[in-house]
Amino acid sequence: MHAPDELSDQLAAENDALRARMAYLIEQAERNHAIMCRHQAFDLEIVGAASFPELVGTILGKLPRIADLDAVTLSLLDPEADIFTVMGRLGVEFDTMPNLHFRAQVAELCFEGVKPRLERFAPHAHQAMFPHAGAGAGLASVALVPLVRNRRIIGSLNLGSCDVERFTPALGTDFIEHMASIIAICLENVISNEMLKYIGLTDSLTGVYNRRYIDRRLIEEIGRARRQGYRISCMYIDIDHFKNVNDSIGHQAGDEVLRDVAGRIKAELRLSDALARFGGEEFVVLLIDADLANASMVAQRIRASVADTPFSLSCGKAIDVSVSIGVATLEDFERDHAIEGVAQQLVAQADAALYRAKEGGRNQVVTSVERTLVGAAG
Repeated sequence: MHAPDELSDQLAAENDALRARMAYLIEQAERNHAIMCRHQAFDLEIVGAASFPELVGTILGKLPRIADLDAVTLSLLDPEADIFTVMGRLGVEFDTMPNLHFRAQVAELCFEGVKPRLERFAPHAHQAMFPHAGAGAGLASVALVPLVRNRRIIGSLNLGSCDVERFTPALGTDFIEHMASIIAICLENVISNEMLKYIGLTDSLTGVYNRRYIDRRLIEEIGRARRQGYRISCMYIDIDHFKNVNDSIGHQAGDEVLRDVAGRIKAELRLSDALARFGGEEFVVLLIDADLANASMVAQRIRASVADTPFSLSCGKAIDVSVSIGVATLEDFERDHAIEGVAQQLVAQADAALYRAKEGGRNQVVTSVERTLVGAAG
């Protein structure tokens, strides 16, 4: 038999052990609750993301903190570079998203089937998914989680940790699969919305922007120009005698000319400039950080590019085409007026200069300030 003191000491030790165990379980429960709350807040934030940059920025910026990860990258399947192209045209700055990558085929995502891969980090196998995780990053284990929509892989969420035990094949994957499914839904939705936005701002025939886009962009750029102090110029371009092309050769030939003219204009512009079809045979170009002299030189290059090389049509014919161009520049005194009015005035000035170019004989450039012809009449 145990002495009363020994029994009391034993019971006290067992109570202490139970209390310690209970304290540990409570601490774990509170920790898990806090983690769950952070992930729920994360889920709500990505579901509410209104744009591609906002969604990707939230995933890549906040997930490492809330999940205590050392690296998070996102790979999107984009075989024809459609996503990359459209997002770029909508103004997405990929330089600010070094952990976002586009892949041309599923094989580049390192998957067999649609189940996550949890394993030790191996540079030869995983470097492509973590291109910025060099020798100094110290990654020890990774989870490569497929993003699946309607049984189709659209990309992968790649998680990296410096803890070798963080991701092992023995661990369950229900939690990260659930997280990946929410991210996949959000990505598909926001990409679809951005595509629709792009279609709504693009001319279906020529592939350049439409009037709705240039009207919006002009207001944005005037506001930015006021803050940063640079010049904005506008070109109004009209294809000379375009009706004759449709009447003599047909509307299909007219469509080909419109597409080719748009291509030749675009080839003379910078990435920061914007080209839009205003309707019919008219185009408007917005030149960022360009004064009247520079804008006139660009306009002359466009005029020469169109006029100097005949247009080869699918019907086998070749025709000569020319354009008339009016150029206007936003002057300093106009910066004190309402932006909407300034935008309308700038386009109207370019349009008025275009009218003078056509009245003066076409195939020429006229500036709104100088009111003199620039270039050779044709």
